[in-house]
Amino acid sequence: MFRSILPLFILAGPFIEIAGFIIVGSEIGVLATLGLIVLSAVLGFVLLRIQGISLLKKIKAETAAGRVPDREMVHGAMLVLAAILLIIPGFVSSTIGLLLFLPPVRDFVWKHFVRNRMIVATSANYSGNFYQGQNSPHNPDQDSNIIDIDPSDYTTTPSKNSPWRNKDDQNDRNV
Repeated sequence: MFRSILPLFILAGPFIEIAGFIIVGSEIGVLATLGLIVLSAVLGFVLLRIQGISLLKKIKAETAAGRVPDREMVHGAMLVLAAILLIIPGFVSSTIGLLLFLPPVRDFVWKHFVRNRMIVATSANYSGNFYQGQNSPHNPDQDSNIIDIDPSDYTTTPSKNSPWRNKDDQNDRNV
C-alpha cells in the first residue's frame, strides 16, 4: 500500500510545499515566511548535533554491553532524515522532520515499520561466529548468500600485471 503511494507523494511533494508557502505567506507575510524557513534549517542543524551526540553515546553503551545497537542505528538514520527534512525549504517537510526528532515518534516507526523487517548480522569475536540482533530471524549458518573470508584469502598489495592500475603505476612498471 505505502509503496504504491510513495511515488505519488514524491511527485506531489513540491506542489504541496508551494501551496504551504502560499498559505503561510498570505497569513504572516513574505519576510516572516522566509524567516521561518531559515529558522527551520538552523533548527535542523542544531537538533541533529544535540541528539546525534546523545545517540552516539547510546550506541557506544549498547555495544559495550555486548548488544547489537540495531534500534539506536535506525534512530540515527531517522535523525539524519529528520535533519534533512528540516533543512529542505518547506513547511510540510519541516513538520515531518520535527515529528521525527521526537523519540516517541521514532519508537513508533521502529516498532511498527522497521523492527520486524530488519536483519542484523555482526561478527564480534573475530572467530567467524556471528551474533544476531535481538529481533532478527536470520540464521547465517543456513544462509548460502554469506561469504566469510579470512585475511589470508585476499591481499591489499596490487598486482604489477593488473589491467586496473592507473597510468602512473604503469609508467613505473615500464621503467
